Amino acid sequence: MKRSEVNHKIKEAVDFIEQMNFKLPPFAYWGPEEWKTKGSEYDEIRDNMLGWDITDFGSGDFENIGLLLFTIRNGNLNNDKYIKTYAEKILIVEEEQVTPLHFHWNKMEDIINRGGGNLMVQVYNSTEDEELADTPVEISMDGRVCTVDAGTVLRITPGESITLPVGQYHKFWGEKGTGKVLIGEVSMVNDDNADNRFYEQTGRFSDIEEDEAPLYVLGNEYSTVK
Repeated sequence: MKRSEVNHKIKEAVDFIEQMNFKLPPFAYWGPEEWKTKGSEYDEIRDNMLGWDITDFGSGDFENIGLLLFTIRNGNLNNDKYIKTYAEKILIVEEEQVTPLHFHWNKMEDIINRGGGNLMVQVYNSTEDEELADTPVEISMDGRVCTVDAGTVLRITPGESITLPVGQYHKFWGEKGTGKVLIGEVSMVNDDNADNRFYEQTGRFSDIEEDEAPLYVLGNEYSTVK
């Protein structure tokens, strides 16, 4: 992705989040120069990769295969300094913009439609060798548990949520004609460096082509800000 595209998409995200009347923490709006003034008192943000995250999953086609996120809080499985056992994110999904099929080895999560359009979620169980199972999938949506066929696509409307347990493959996108979606994610500790099992070979973090100066620092870029 080009830095100009990253800047533009995050500016759009800020506007959309404001329209949805959701408030981000102050560090959401700090640029690189502001971050240079922040000392070790903000290490929790740096160490746990809080803040902005944008990816095209290595596709080179963010509009169709991509995701924009903001991590609000998170623990750290590799550092005993941080005792939080949970994480929270806000995600923005465009109409028909796909997050590829994947599961997590350690993280259970609730995906919550906070507003906007409808979110479509496809689910499968995984096999012992991490392939797609053809077995029925048990799902939990807002306290209701039921079973659906492998590969079922579920519609999550504003206010609804789905629980995605460890090892359950899921793929999601915004439903065409309903508008972009603001998603909340409440989960166990999130580790994007080591806890994503994509069904097809996929890159989690995008390579950035620096065609203009960054307006924001991404969660995996704090070490570059001196």
